[in-house]
Amino acid sequence: MPKDDSAEVSDSKALASETETSEGTSNEVTDGLSTLRQGIDDVDQEILKLLNKRADFALQVAAVKQQASSDTPAVFYRPEREAQVLRNIAARNPGPLANEKVVAIYRQIMSACLALEEPLQVAYLGPEGTFTQMAALKHFGHAVIQQSMITMDDVFREVASENCHYGVVPVENSTEGVISHTLDNFINSPLRICGEVELRIHHNLMMAPDADETKISKIYAHQQGLAQCRRWLDGHLPKVSRIAASSNAEAAKRVLVEKDAAAIAGEVAADIYGLKILSRKIEDESDNTTRFIIVGREEIGPSGKDKTSIMVSTHNQPGALYKLLGPFHRHKVSLTSIETRPARTGMWSYVFFIDFEGHRNDAVVQTVLSEIDGESLEVKMLGSFPRALAN
Repeated sequence: MPKDDSAEVSDSKALASETETSEGTSNEVTDGLSTLRQGIDDVDQEILKLLNKRADFALQVAAVKQQASSDTPAVFYRPEREAQVLRNIAARNPGPLANEKVVAIYRQIMSACLALEEPLQVAYLGPEGTFTQMAALKHFGHAVIQQSMITMDDVFREVASENCHYGVVPVENSTEGVISHTLDNFINSPLRICGEVELRIHHNLMMAPDADETKISKIYAHQQGLAQCRRWLDGHLPKVSRIAASSNAEAAKRVLVEKDAAAIAGEVAADIYGLKILSRKIEDESDNTTRFIIVGREEIGPSGKDKTSIMVSTHNQPGALYKLLGPFHRHKVSLTSIETRPARTGMWSYVFFIDFEGHRNDAVVQTVLSEIDGESLEVKMLGSFPRALAN
């Protein structure tokens, strides 16, 4: 049947009404976005103004320190002060940004401001792309001058010789335990522990972009990386040879030229060396975390939430460890770590590395240290430093 004229008019009006409504809604959305974007632009201008105001204060602080230092070099980086600022930021954060994100942003701000006073030179276990480099950037920010070192010994040597202000080395993994070579360096080193940083570790299996993943005959990784992925490797590549490398980043570099090899390393290493990731997060423990320490030459003041590390050698006699730990129990000082290493001064002689809560300036810590000293051959202070901020 032919359509009624009145029906056509009604349809036309309805269509026009829908078009007007759609256009009206679109205009409202556009206007709303424009208002919000203008608000963001205004806030950005205010942030920029405040950032430069903060930088100006940093320059004034540098001038005061230079004037007060007289003939001795001024100390611009104060780890205890930085830790206090970051903790206060996290405590006062109202959201919606998570504390971890806010702290990371402020770390970069503080890093840039400190670089105006004095750029820090930081040595780390290289090459570029290691987890140690990631820990260094997390702790110091991206404004530092990074120095890649081939071995752990090189890191200690560069800091001790004053070629670098600080060094960053791994000391303990939540899955595999203590990294003994780091502790051994302290037996004869004059360096002190100035800080610590914890880093969540995610391992990835990777190859050269033009390599055939069905022809993997060997896997390179740092021995810790191989250990932390042992179950995954046993289940997925049980017959493939596993070869220890000096670092995971070094393993990543090797597979660029060895097309039948794969590497275990962090995502940053894959980006730096242009590798393709075959499998992500292959670590056996989902909360796999490594603790890194900052080594330097000076003592660090109290921040309010500190740890202290000492190295103790004792008489080789029954009850030596019991006597060593007694003062901590009596004075209610919490131990966070205790490790034993050969003393290198005689067969079956050992030294103990002990970490505990508190600062060497705390009265209770001084009492504990005094009592330990009376029962030991030697107590070597490795440093008091701010505890790592939560991930």
